[in-house]
Amino acid sequence: MLRWGLIPSWAKDPKIGTQCINAKAETVAEKPAFRAAFKKRRCLVIADGFYEWQRQGTRKQPMWIGLKTKKPFAFAGLWEHWQPIEGAALETCTIITTEANDFMQLIHTRMPVILPPSSYDHWLDPGFADVAALNSFLRPCPSEDLMAYPVSTLVNNPRHDVRQCLEPLAG
Repeated sequence: MLRWGLIPSWAKDPKIGTQCINAKAETVAEKPAFRAAFKKRRCLVIADGFYEWQRQGTRKQPMWIGLKTKKPFAFAGLWEHWQPIEGAALETCTIITTEANDFMQLIHTRMPVILPPSSYDHWLDPGFADVAALNSFLRPCPSEDLMAYPVSTLVNNPRHDVRQCLEPLAG
């Protein structure tokens, strides 16, 4: 199990992880917090959907987004090992986001990178160092692969780990 919020190995304070829950595809290879992990510590973050909040006038409506096939998929992720001066080491991770495809632009300006299965082997291979090829994986998935529906505002609180967070709103 990895903790979400990447803590770079050189970090003095684990609080940096709260700022590193997402890495932008456009800068992941250069940003100090992510560049070492991008070179050698890439991972797949398995999901069957994700939430994003769509602005609707003055409020934000949570939306569940997933594949039309309803099958699990993998986000492009990075992981890191962080050892504090005292205490147990932490294994942390982040997901990589990219510009939104046409479908997602109706909901939000960015989206997680959903990797095609054909890229998994290269993405996971720490010896694969072709930055151009790695960057070519970091693009939006096809719009026609996605579906979305509004869900309850219960998702606004992580303590609500209940089925209703996944169910479409009635009406």
